[in-house]
Amino acid sequence: MQTFLVTGGMGFIGSNFVLKACKEQWASIINLDKLTYASNYQTLAELEQHPDYTFVRGDICDLELLKDLLEQYKPDAIVNFAAESHVDRSILNPHAFIETNILGAFRLLEASRAYWEKLLGQKRDSFRFLQVSTDEVYGSLSPTDPAFRENTPYAPNSPYAASKAGADHLVRAYYHTYGLPTLTTNCSNNYGPRQFPEKLIPLMILNALNSKPLPIYGDGQNIRDWLYVEDHCDALYQVLQHGRIGETYNIGGNNEQTNLAVVNQICTVLDQLAPKANFQHAELITFVKDRPGHDRRYAIDNSKIQRELGWEPKESFASGLLKTIQWYLNHTDWVEQVQSGAYQAWIEQNYGDRNSSTAV
Repeated sequence: MQTFLVTGGMGFIGSNFVLKACKEQWASIINLDKLTYASNYQTLAELEQHPDYTFVRGDICDLELLKDLLEQYKPDAIVNFAAESHVDRSILNPHAFIETNILGAFRLLEASRAYWEKLLGQKRDSFRFLQVSTDEVYGSLSPTDPAFRENTPYAPNSPYAASKAGADHLVRAYYHTYGLPTLTTNCSNNYGPRQFPEKLIPLMILNALNSKPLPIYGDGQNIRDWLYVEDHCDALYQVLQHGRIGETYNIGGNNEQTNLAVVNQICTVLDQLAPKANFQHAELITFVKDRPGHDRRYAIDNSKIQRELGWEPKESFASGLLKTIQWYLNHTDWVEQVQSGAYQAWIEQNYGDRNSSTAV
């Protein structure tokens, strides 16, 4: 069995990838995570006694730790999920995004290069470094623009998107300059179980269940392509196993939806699964002032990964959303754990002046 060093494996996408990797025996997993506000150790509690899983608390900015881990565990691949990822937070505190997303990626690349250059034979030939990135690096689309392709020029519009773009460029440079066998994926908006409730879908689910306002930025017509997280994990594994080194693969869900349409669909499902007498959850929808630099539309062209690797998403938006809402209804203990005092303080700082506790 292969060994993967997964960074940021306690976060949303990372934790789903780690669970799937262990359950489907993709690889032994070494999970390096800093355990920041959006991480939750309990998310992977079921793997504590798993023979193919090891957790290490640490920061990808710690070069010596990275070198020690690579020397000790000798992984066959590195999968970099570790990132600050919330656009609103990047507007308030861009420094943290530059530190983790750019400097952290640089140090991970440096440690990986030093490790890979010492490998021999098949171990060296099969090693891969996978950078998990975002479609936000491409900027914003108009309603009539074609979807993002792998050769779409980068045009990031937020500190978060710029920091991920910077990391992607470093990954490309390490392939072209040093020959490091890198892969990059740029995904659309993920949703599914275990997502921290500052993001649109879990935030709306939890607010609705608690009869709180469902605040939507601007006119609610911003469009995103929604990708169910387990579909994303399957795509990442295919890229690791069969992707061409040095290449980028766009991963999308083929599910473009306006924010308002997403929230309305959440309300409709909750009306069925968690009904309240003489009340419809959509009555909670409210509109708030738009955030700075809010990209109007994202859309992913999946044709390359479909053509080369045979991957395409399995979940429709309706089926994935139903699974997601059911998971949150069944895991109220997890929700209580992640909604710490620090998270609530941030919500107040960021949205306290908008006559609403939260916004997306």
